[in-house]
Amino acid sequence: MLIQENLSIEQKLRILTDAAKYDVACTSSGVDRKGRADGMGSATDIGICHSFAADGRCISLLKILLTNQCIYDCKYCVNRCSNDAVRTAFTPDEVCTLTMEFYRRNYIEGLFLSSGILYSADHTMELIYETLLKLRTTCRFNGYIHVKGIPGADQELIARVGYLADRMSVNLELPTAQGLRDLAPGKTRDKILRPMRQIQRGIAAQSLYLEGDRGFKKAYDTGRAGFAGGAALLDPSRAGGVCTKESPSERAQNPGVGDGAGGADSMDSGPDEGSGVLREENAMYSVKTPRQPAPFRSSGSAASPSAGAFDGLASRDRRSFPPVFEEEKHLGIPEGRYGSRHFVPAGQSTQMIVGATPENDFQMLTVTQALYRSYGLKRVFFSAYVPINLDSSLPALPGGPPLLREHRLYQADWLLRFYGFSAEELLSEGQPNFNVFLDPKCDWALRHLEQFPVEVNRADYASLLRVPGMGVKSARRIVAARRQGKLDFPDLKGMGVVLKRAVYFITCSGKMMPGVRLDQDYITSCLVGDERRAAWDIEHKDCYRQLSLFDDMKLELPVCEEERRSAVVGHL
Repeated sequence: MLIQENLSIEQKLRILTDAAKYDVACTSSGVDRKGRADGMGSATDIGICHSFAADGRCISLLKILLTNQCIYDCKYCVNRCSNDAVRTAFTPDEVCTLTMEFYRRNYIEGLFLSSGILYSADHTMELIYETLLKLRTTCRFNGYIHVKGIPGADQELIARVGYLADRMSVNLELPTAQGLRDLAPGKTRDKILRPMRQIQRGIAAQSLYLEGDRGFKKAYDTGRAGFAGGAALLDPSRAGGVCTKESPSERAQNPGVGDGAGGADSMDSGPDEGSGVLREENAMYSVKTPRQPAPFRSSGSAASPSAGAFDGLASRDRRSFPPVFEEEKHLGIPEGRYGSRHFVPAGQSTQMIVGATPENDFQMLTVTQALYRSYGLKRVFFSAYVPINLDSSLPALPGGPPLLREHRLYQADWLLRFYGFSAEELLSEGQPNFNVFLDPKCDWALRHLEQFPVEVNRADYASLLRVPGMGVKSARRIVAARRQGKLDFPDLKGMGVVLKRAVYFITCSGKMMPGVRLDQDYITSCLVGDERRAAWDIEHKDCYRQLSLFDDMKLELPVCEEERRSAVVGHL
């Protein structure tokens, strides 16, 4: 397959931006970095979404592929090698030119760079590294950069790129190893998990040097809500060999710690959780028998992290990070210029395709939870499968991409990361899929009415988080405001509580809202109307519905005989 080299940069841009639109693993940066007098650009942790793509997505990044050429033949991918498509590739200089020119015109806030596999994983990663090095040094670009880690690439290349990028992501693609074997025979779970583990250990090693949760600028608190993504692996009990190098005798005494701690080096080991496919998948992610790592010394000879390319790190002051290599000149960076850069400061993320393989929601959510707990990911993104290739191994989707299922998984993902839920609470093997008509939080609450109603003037923060209609901000406001006096329903509305959901599950001063009763059928009937409307909008985003004078999204109740007679005689 030949790469078209006679295309203009504008023609390449059209091809490679269109080829990148199916990769959703990008979001607001998560990095707050001010501009510098000797460079160009800045990064903000909230992101500035001021541009919209043709499909309606709000973006602020230049999202491109380095090349759409690929040596793999993944059956679900638009860039599979067997597809008859125009193939092209950017040079590192062209990517730098595009990024700087787009930034000068205020079109973008940063760069999202992914790529197909050109010739080999190492060759592709070298081109990505060369691109980022020129952006950071020659162009002095200080803006946000999100780059893809290439599975199977050399560890040294991953480490080099990690000190130049703000966020890295390695796409898991499919939730189970069997799915990869069926639809992506060129990829293996081992190749995918190795760079993820390396990035996680590099982040954890540097964060332990900085003595705390790098994202929150303070010592980590495992008890607070939201302690699931990103900083979760900074919990020393989960660090799993990040901080100390083990001798062979110590490794024998501590199986499952270090490289074999549920990572890519111990693919067949793990705790006995669940059965069948779930047991196999949990074994790939879970961390076994963690031990407390030795703390770093503030001066003198610091312990060296055993993190692949991070072996033999030079000792520095505890407030500075350990360099990847012995000298900064090995990176091709002037000494001191980027010597203070953090390793992947915005953390790592991944992406899973929803609906291409027969896994249920429980399996996908269990894998998501394991990734957060064992790999310290900031985000797990879900992408509804879009049928773009014809293949007998791919599912037929007469109703279109499973957008509602993708939506439910995102809702559950937020419950895992910020609300203290676990996958086993939301779903089970007996109920493996999410409710179509109710969001996961409402569905859980209706199945556990014994825990309600919650008294807002006395309930603890964790209990408030589990009330439908209450979020992290509103729960914090309630905890702070009730110190000044008792709260009532109008007060809650002013604090951001969605009363049309929360009113069925709370009391104020021991009293429920007048006319509301704690009955499962009654609450379900009241909640389903809004959810059915939202579900219809998600599944029919390009369609329109006849405007009705009636709330026809409610559950339809059978017409009784009395109502029938009233309708006949004209008295309603």
